[in-house]
Amino acid sequence: MELAELIGLRPVPAGGVLVTLTRRCPLRCTHCSTGSGPEVREEPEADALERFVSSFTAADRPEVMMLTGGEPLLRPGLVTSLARSARAAGTRTALLSGMFFARSGGLPDPVRRAVRTLDHFSASLDLPHEREVPRAAVFRAVREIRELGVAVSFHLTGTGADDGYLSDVTADIDRAFDGTVPSLVNEVRPFGRAASWARPARTVPDGEGALPCAMAAWPVVAFDGTVLACCNQDAVDHRPVPPHLRLGHVAQDDWPAVRSRTLGSPLLRLVRTVGPAHLRQRWSPGTPAGSYCGDCRRLSGLPEVVAAADALASGAVGALLDLTAARRQHEQGPVSLVRRHGCAAYAGLVAAPGGGQNPRPATEGTGS
Repeated sequence: MELAELIGLRPVPAGGVLVTLTRRCPLRCTHCSTGSGPEVREEPEADALERFVSSFTAADRPEVMMLTGGEPLLRPGLVTSLARSARAAGTRTALLSGMFFARSGGLPDPVRRAVRTLDHFSASLDLPHEREVPRAAVFRAVREIRELGVAVSFHLTGTGADDGYLSDVTADIDRAFDGTVPSLVNEVRPFGRAASWARPARTVPDGEGALPCAMAAWPVVAFDGTVLACCNQDAVDHRPVPPHLRLGHVAQDDWPAVRSRTLGSPLLRLVRTVGPAHLRQRWSPGTPAGSYCGDCRRLSGLPEVVAAADALASGAVGALLDLTAARRQHEQGPVSLVRRHGCAAYAGLVAAPGGGQNPRPATEGTGS
């Protein structure tokens, strides 16, 4: 599974599920959005995660399961069991790692066994990571993983288009891998340890126009096992969860229940179709504007917005609106999506070597 296909599925409602395995991480990166570190021990129960993933079936499953953290490979046995269970239902598994193990000079056996079960492996690489894991060591490990037959990519983070580090590292990746390994480049967000110094997120509404939110498409299993409709770090970390963003909990709910709530919520359908800022502007114009994500978190507390969503986006009409918006974003391709949500200057890097093509149409995660 190449990066372009993975990113291309991101706007598809219930097309994927993002699972955080642990907040723990051996690294202490200064920009960490999750506030991870060696002493942190917050993580979902393994048994609950295994039950949740075992509820995927060939007829009802996400196309892809993305494992992240913290550092997911601190639980290599769990990575292996979840990936195998997902594969039995037809779901592919991707994983994002901080590459702590690369410091040892090779892949430890538990890590190697876990990596073999994956369909895609993405290595984090940025200036704070390089202070703890040398770039050359990361490159060696990525080559070794690629030799196992697993598709690989880099997940790069910097301060923006004018960041000299991003210019240097992307050129180095191109040289080292002959232009055959893609990269997703994001900008540091003001969350976690970067909250005091990072620039605000650049995704803002364009006047009164609609700005659909693809980030409300995939359910997210948070560090406490809560399942949310959004991967925004404030939503993942803060409790209570706004009612429209809470989809359940892995200890009580299975995938069919989570998928049904993801697809059936009128408010979430409109967030994905026109975006939270447009909803606030259109149906609650007296409510002061906030950030794009801040507007979303307060939607369920605006009765006029909830009523409008119920009237406009319930039933078959709402489902059609949702599917149409997803198809439009999917057809625009992964490069277009990254231009909006990532670092626009480097968006084209997600297309190598797959050329940014859309390998399959949006299917609402039905497991075709």
